[in-house]
Amino acid sequence: MLAISDRPSKHGVSRRHFLLSSGAFTVSVSFGAAITNLAQAQNGAVRPNAWVQVGTDGIVTIYSPAAEMGQGVKTAMPLLVAEDMDLDWSKVKILQAPSDPKSFGNPMFGGGMLAGASRTTRGYYEILRLAGLQARELMRFNAAKKWGVAVAEVTTEPHFAVHSATGRKMSYGEIATFAEVPADFPKPKREQLKPPSSFRLIGKDTPRVDVPDKVAGKASYGIDVNLPGMAYASILRAPVQGEKPVRIEDADAKAIPGVKLIVPLTYGVGVIADTYWAALKARNLLKVDWSSTAKARTYTSQDVLAEYKKRAAPSEEKGVEYVKLGDADGAIKTAHKVIQASYTSQHVAHACMEPVNSTALVSGDRLEIWAPTQSPTFALGAAARAGFKADKTIVNTTMLGGGFGRKTEDDFVFDSIVLAAAIPGTPVKVLWTREDDIRSDKLRPLIAQHLTASMDDKGKVMSLQHRIVGESIYARAAPPNFERAKGYDSPVCEGADIITYGVPNRSLSYFREQRGVDAGFWRAIGPGYTKFAIEGMMDELALAAKQDEVAFRINQLTGQPNAIGVITTVAEMSGWKKRRPRGRALGIAYSDAWEGHVAQVAEISIDRKTGRIRVHDVWCAVDPGIALQPRNVAVQMESAIMYGLSALLGEKVTFDKGVPQASNFHDYPILRMNEAPRVHVKVLQSGGKPSGVGEVGLPPIAPAVAGAVFKLTGKRLRDLPFEPSLLKA
Repeated sequence: MLAISDRPSKHGVSRRHFLLSSGAFTVSVSFGAAITNLAQAQNGAVRPNAWVQVGTDGIVTIYSPAAEMGQGVKTAMPLLVAEDMDLDWSKVKILQAPSDPKSFGNPMFGGGMLAGASRTTRGYYEILRLAGLQARELMRFNAAKKWGVAVAEVTTEPHFAVHSATGRKMSYGEIATFAEVPADFPKPKREQLKPPSSFRLIGKDTPRVDVPDKVAGKASYGIDVNLPGMAYASILRAPVQGEKPVRIEDADAKAIPGVKLIVPLTYGVGVIADTYWAALKARNLLKVDWSSTAKARTYTSQDVLAEYKKRAAPSEEKGVEYVKLGDADGAIKTAHKVIQASYTSQHVAHACMEPVNSTALVSGDRLEIWAPTQSPTFALGAAARAGFKADKTIVNTTMLGGGFGRKTEDDFVFDSIVLAAAIPGTPVKVLWTREDDIRSDKLRPLIAQHLTASMDDKGKVMSLQHRIVGESIYARAAPPNFERAKGYDSPVCEGADIITYGVPNRSLSYFREQRGVDAGFWRAIGPGYTKFAIEGMMDELALAAKQDEVAFRINQLTGQPNAIGVITTVAEMSGWKKRRPRGRALGIAYSDAWEGHVAQVAEISIDRKTGRIRVHDVWCAVDPGIALQPRNVAVQMESAIMYGLSALLGEKVTFDKGVPQASNFHDYPILRMNEAPRVHVKVLQSGGKPSGVGEVGLPPIAPAVAGAVFKLTGKRLRDLPFEPSLLKA
């Protein structure tokens, strides 16, 4: 049986660091000091590097670096180690890596520990395989020394070192009883990694380790944390972002039995009590006067979006130009046809099944955190803001009941730290209500886009000008990144920066807005709306060229076999050219974000009385390069399609003078099971390195549905979410 533990390891083993070269970047991986010292510190186990620990009982412990939030990384990442270490998967134990960015950081996040933006597999793929290879080489080295033979004569089979010439075998557990690590042990090299033709685990549908406990109701999430003597807390937050409490009347709240403490904060008022219900009841009795000078007081969605749309339209204002390829202005002047269109997208919430929560315990200058966080590194940042040092802070990353980018934020972790600091020695769990979660979410930014495209008389796209207006995510969440990019926001504009279509003349400009409402990372981030606009434009260009949408796209993809592969495959899967039943139509869209290729076809109908769109089937072809677990890739496509479909059919958070107008699922409706389409996924594998997966399936769904709507109604939908009133008969 595969042994699983969600609690991080705490160890004080001294280490020296060595470098694993991996081409474009160099990463630091922890390596054991003298093996005798390590063996004592680890109760007889051998730790070849930070990622692997080999027990004398034969159990190999692998540390998984990224948060498990349903995307399967707690299986997929250890599989990479197990592949090149040549392990028997049934003898593997998986632990969540502790908050140690120096050992477990992702180079695609500058060495930070963060799960998101489809960077986990891409960032760790080689690192973890090299760590497994290094551990395997250590097993071979020690077996060879014990047998008195050359290392080159020793091979491995799952969990054993083998000397074929004499027929001897030795288990990894036995090797761990005497293993030594020489000071000059050679670094593993990329060329030594297994070729794909030799994979035993990668590319196979190994059952996910997190699923059994979830099915049995045994899985432990942040919201399940229960510590001896724990108190509970709830926070009354300002109705408008950026406001502060100026007068607090708390007599009624203090009178509630079980209330321990009322804590004024710069952004609200916290209540700590013996039970959550006491804390919540007391919170609701607080009477607070708020400052009324916040910038967001002028933020009304309808008005702001109109201003954004006006700014996005072609003008003398250039914005921050990030892409300038060829001469887009000149191409327009000589074009056979020019098409312009504006696209908008409203704020959407994350609506995770598990509302954000965090538990903290302060003991003197020491801090311990238990949180469903996507980023232990950001949690350490929250601790630093509250005055705690990283070497005195432990972050326990629990499983997440949904993340989607919301739990990269550290606001809820900071809540627990400052309230725990107010009552030292008592663990404090902060729970946000569903209303808190939606009203105070870091929403996907409100966005306006304007695209101008030109085409020659043969139907080839000659130019594309793309202007994007919206609040910056990086300026708030990662100011150094924003400064280095000189005011360009990569997450906001992602998906528009790299286009596989062969457009010789392109420009991309970003126009930053600062209206006082924080924007955050939402599943698929920029490509969720930039690909909607680009693919919508491709449909309009195909119509102008009098070409089928599939054929038109393929004509723009000369020399792009992976892109053509997913488009032709999904067309075949869906029966693209077959006649559809009356009242039904198909739409298609393609995305190349996160180095992956995915195409989707949606079949829809429209209720002519209500204008409500019904999506009956979605076909999806995805090429992630290498699929670590093909079935899990398919599941992630299904998840992303449903998430994106829910958003395009009606999810939005609007503001009226800075006050969010959604609060719970009655006024922020999400897709119901009876509205879900049948989803058919085919996973292609072109080889090379793996692409992103978790975000990849979302961008094509909105433009695919919009294309089908046009076929039924003749109306172009260019605003997210789609408004049913526009489609009534």
